[in-house]
Amino acid sequence: MKLGLCLGYWQRHADDATETVLAAERLGYDSVWTAEAYGSDAFTPLAWYGARTSRIKLGTSIAQISARPPVTTAMTAMTLDHLTGGRLLLGVGASGPQVVEGWYGQPFARPLARTREYVDIMRQVWRREEPVTSDGAHYPLPLPGGLGKPLKLITHPLRPEIPVYLGAEGPKNVALAAELAQGWLPLFAFPAKIEEMYGTALSGAPTGFDVAAMVMVVISDDVRSALDGVKLMLTLYIGGMGAKQRNFHADIIGRMGYAAAAEHIQALYLAGRKEEAFRAIPDELADGISLVGPPGRIKERLELWHRSPVTTLLVMGPRDEPSLKLVRDLVLG
Repeated sequence: MKLGLCLGYWQRHADDATETVLAAERLGYDSVWTAEAYGSDAFTPLAWYGARTSRIKLGTSIAQISARPPVTTAMTAMTLDHLTGGRLLLGVGASGPQVVEGWYGQPFARPLARTREYVDIMRQVWRREEPVTSDGAHYPLPLPGGLGKPLKLITHPLRPEIPVYLGAEGPKNVALAAELAQGWLPLFAFPAKIEEMYGTALSGAPTGFDVAAMVMVVISDDVRSALDGVKLMLTLYIGGMGAKQRNFHADIIGRMGYAAAAEHIQALYLAGRKEEAFRAIPDELADGISLVGPPGRIKERLELWHRSPVTTLLVMGPRDEPSLKLVRDLVLG
């Protein structure tokens, strides 16, 4: 199993995680990942950390496909990959209708078809074999009826095949990742249930396919308090990160076997009863998707992750070097 560090969103100057990233690189972490929603973008912080490191891989988890045309993402990825010596891991995803339609003003319809076109165009750009064209319904190139002509990337990429990961939660989207991408980025992974939930979707994955799962890690002798930290995060995602009619995070919790709980939590949250929503999160759910407690307990629960299809653990939470070292020693032995 490989080990990565998931930094999430950059919020303000105080969130500069350079020292954390340098510590992770010294400790042998394989990768560091940044995120975007409707605040900071994923690429700028990654470039900042990439300029200060030399070995650790640099991942986006995730760059939203509605934020940029596919050629723009391809150009950004190519540039960052060049500047960092071929260390980029490009995670992309469709996000959800609230952000796509509310923030980017783009239609959310047919996310799988859009993702397929998006990835195809990016790979055409990087391969630079001929001018880029697409007859897809979502990103036609050149634009029909205009004066555009097919163009080829001016700059020669450092790598014609930059690794692509898909952020995916539904089984069809996970199957698309297994078909098209080099890896899958699950936001919530319940290791004991991954095979049951996604075994069929992952069955077509090629050898070397990377399941890079984000996992919240809280090292503490106070298990109750640690679980509450995980539950606080789940309250927001299940309750408020998505429309009532279409919340992919609530859906995935339902597929884990907590459909009634997810519906109840969302209803409480949307009614403004956030404390009750928090208390409605089952401890078993919070514990199942995280690694919390004293080191001995975390080591014991890591066995479930080692027996699962997960091949990379992307650790969320620890920022100081002693904690990062402890996690490394627990995960890698």
